Order: sequence, then C-alpha cells, then structure tokens
Amino acid sequence: MRIESSVTAVSWVPLDCVEGGQRLHFHLGAAQYDDPPPDQLDDLESLLAAGRVRLANRLGGFVEVDDGRVVASGQSGQGQVGAAREAPGAAQVGFAAVALPDLRPEPEQGDGWVRFTQTAGGLLSVGMPYRPVPGDPARLAAPAAWTTLTLTVHADGRSEPALVGASPFPRHWVYDHSGRLVATSGVVDFSGWQADAWDPFTPWGGRDAPVRATAVETALERELSQVIIGSAPHWMRLRKGATLVTQGDPGDELYLLFDGLLAVEVDGATVAELGPGAVVGEVALLEGGRRTATLRAVTGCRVAAVPGDRIDRAALAELARTRGWPGPPAGESAGPTHEGWPGPPTAGEDGPA
Repeated sequence: MRIESSVTAVSWVPLDCVEGGQRLHFHLGAAQYDDPPPDQLDDLESLLAAGRVRLANRLGGFVEVDDGRVVASGQSGQGQVGAAREAPGAAQVGFAAVALPDLRPEPEQGDGWVRFTQTAGGLLSVGMPYRPVPGDPARLAAPAAWTTLTLTVHADGRSEPALVGASPFPRHWVYDHSGRLVATSGVVDFSGWQADAWDPFTPWGGRDAPVRATAVETALERELSQVIIGSAPHWMRLRKGATLVTQGDPGDELYLLFDGLLAVEVDGATVAELGPGAVVGEVALLEGGRRTATLRAVTGCRVAAVPGDRIDRAALAELARTRGWPGPPAGESAGPTHEGWPGPPTAGEDGPA
C-alpha cells in the first residue's frame, strides 16, 4: 500500500511590519505589503504568479507499506518564488525574489514511520546595508528568507506536518495535504532578521532559526479582526514580559493580537498561548468589566485595541463560549475548548525574542 502526503508553507509580508529606514521603500512604492493568503490553499501557482506570496516551500513524501512495515519511501516538492507584484503607479517598481537552492537532507526512518525535511527560500528583492566583516564598509545586499518543513508519514496512514525552522521575517503560513491552513509563525521580527539574514546565519551557511508556530485563529476571530481594524483602533507595542491586562483589573477594551505571542495566565498559572489573529478581552466586557485572566507578552507584540461597545455583543458571547478558560460568561453554559490552542511552552523551549 502506498501512503502519500504533503505540506506547504508560504511566506508573505503583513501590513506595517517593516521597521527603521526600510519603511521608506514601502512608503515610496518601491516595495509593497501583502494581503493575507487564503485560508484554503487550492491554487498555489496562481498566488505565485500574481505575486501574492513571496516564497513557497512544498514538501511531499510517500511510503510503501507491506504487512505494516515501511519497505520503501520517496520525497518530492520544491521551493518557488513569487513573481514581481504589478506596481499600482507608473512611477513605482516591482521586484521578484531570487530562489536559493533547496536543502533536502536524507530522510529519517523509524519503526513504522519516515520523516522528510526540506528547506526552501530565496533572496528578497530590496537590498539592505550589510557588513560581511565587522568594521568593513557596509554594502547593499539582498537578505535571505526561508522555511524549513518536516513531514512524518506513518505506516498506519497518519501524517504530521511541521514548521521547524524559518527566517524571523516575513510571516509564514503552513497548509496540510488538503490545503487547509493549520499553523502560522507567531512572530515577525524585522530587526532580528535584518541582523541575521546573511551567511553564516542562514541554513545555506549551516544555521537555521527556531520558530514558534501557533494555531490558526477561528473564523469568528477573523471576522472580528476585520471589524477591529476597521474601527480606528489604538495600536500598542508590548515588550517581551510586559502585561497587557491583569486578572481582576477593570477593563472595557477588546484586543486583536496582530503580531507576537501572548500567554494567558489564570491564578498565576499559564493555561494557553495565543498567536497572531487571536481576539481577547471579551469575557470582561460580558461579565461586568473585570479581567478574568492576565495576558502577558511571551515575545514582543503588536496589539490593536478598541472600546468594547464597538463590537456586537452576540459575537462576543459566541467568542467567549468557545474558550476553554477561564469559564463561560454568566448565564452561558461552558462550550468546547478552542481546538488548536497550544498549551504553555515546555521546559527549555525557546521562541524568538
């Protein structure tokens, strides 16, 4: 019996995630931010041809199984770069990324499973100042971006896709064999990437970068995020370790986590970790204005805040119903745990600062 599976990562540049002098390229139109890719990946080639994603990494693998044992396996897939975006104005210019060679180590094999690995990426279009040797004059060079995927295929038909490494910039979304969005990179760290986007700090120089992948937000959260962004939100930046809200404090705002990771702490214990796209703070708006959990920045975060009265109360109640913590709003029955929310990090697990 032959069992096949695949995983695909796409890389794109979210709104207003570039820092420092490089923002000028985007203001002048020499570079552009990207709209989010679709939740269902049905036509990767069209996204690449339209320049809607900068990079793609597709990894495929199969195993041949006989009497419950893996007797053969094979790997496929490749990295691709998106086309130059069509500039909206005549004075503006679009540039395409340049592909780097795929890195594909020998598959690992265990008892009843095979794990395939592939790194793919490219040099992004806009040059940045770079010093190959400290103290030498700076030169302009194109920085590298990449993703490293693994795909574990089991003899019993299961498959496990994972994003195990990635450049800190831009954002990376991961899709399973059916094209369903299953994970996103939690942090876009332009400054950290700008310092280490060159050999030997890339996989082609022998080093990968750790990545904290987070679960995908719910459809309701995606709807609410559009309402929040369209409601003239107040934007905040949190340093790693800073507190957004404290359990027991009054509060009348709703928050959209635009970038970074937030830990949810109830009575001093971390009960969940949230990534980009999460909408939080609704329980206090429904329960008399007291925060029922502390929200603490696991990494640097960018958050949009709006007064709670700008959001439909029924939508807030439905959002609260799906939470697995810290409890349902008054008068509501507890709903199912938010499937896909990862738990607190395990001991020794590091994420980007």
